[in-house]
Amino acid sequence: MNSLQRVLTALGQKEPDRVPFFLFTGLRGAKDLGLSIKDYFARPEYVVEGQIRGREKYGTDCVTSFFYGPVDVEAWGGEVVYADDGPPNSGEPFLKDPDKIKFLSPPRPEETPCLKKVLSATAQLKKKFGDEVLIIGVVMSPFSLPVMQMGFDLYLDLLHDGRDLWQRLMAVNEAFTVDWANRQLAAGAHAICYFDPVSSPEMITRDLYRQTAYPVTCRVLKQIKGPVAIHFASARALPIADDIIASGALLAGVSAKEDLRAWKSVTKGKLTLVGNLDGIGMRHWDTGQADAAVKEAIARAGAGGGFILSDNHGEIPWSVPEEVLVAVAEAVKRWGRYPLTWMEEHG
Repeated sequence: MNSLQRVLTALGQKEPDRVPFFLFTGLRGAKDLGLSIKDYFARPEYVVEGQIRGREKYGTDCVTSFFYGPVDVEAWGGEVVYADDGPPNSGEPFLKDPDKIKFLSPPRPEETPCLKKVLSATAQLKKKFGDEVLIIGVVMSPFSLPVMQMGFDLYLDLLHDGRDLWQRLMAVNEAFTVDWANRQLAAGAHAICYFDPVSSPEMITRDLYRQTAYPVTCRVLKQIKGPVAIHFASARALPIADDIIASGALLAGVSAKEDLRAWKSVTKGKLTLVGNLDGIGMRHWDTGQADAAVKEAIARAGAGGGFILSDNHGEIPWSVPEEVLVAVAEAVKRWGRYPLTWMEEHG
């Protein structure tokens, strides 16, 4: 069973040969190639080589053409701020005057330099791996993107008190997100990760979510021409699990702050869970703690399929020791083989 078959079996709510394993180590490609983070993301060939080396090192069941979160706002002319030892972040918001929303039009990925690099990386990964390994493309949800476009305060004001302009912003962002997702699928991605942290119950109430973010998600997912995983970037989401299922998503990222067993009881047979190793905590783990964390996660959610072991955020911090990541990969081989007969002893 190859990696793509392993993932598809889990998505079908069945047990493959072992628990599928994702480890999003995009930044570490810069370390492996001896480049600064800024230089690493300057060329799609570097990102592709980083993904190839990462998979060889850890035996992961996916690769991704993801560069960095603010690429989705860089496409609109937004600023990207680089760090020496962490992921690039969005800089000063470009949309400080809400009235400018009336005149916004979405960028075209095929004509936008930063997005063209991602599409090139996607195509190169497809050429390298074909249908042997799951290739993941990434988009920021239309509902969460305005945090980078406008800043948190201004966006929340718009969400609560400027609903007409908010609707207009959603229409423009939805058109961009759908186009951007489908371009990545056409370039060779097998699935799309839809990052939507502002939809988390840690950010907005369930009532406000149902009025705003949920309809946006449903509209967008209906138009994306491939399977979608909703990810909340380590924020909690269990209170809206039923809505995630109803939206059409096939996978959901689970926070390290949540109980995988509780998630599994709600979503069994309906949604594949991705998570939930604590990437921040990994900075202080030893190899024994890595092994124990993997074993515990599999014990809580591995039975019956429908589970992919991963970090909980989608980006392994720069400072996580290499030996910890190797220990995580080895633990998956040790504890993730189906059938999980050792679980009877685990209790």
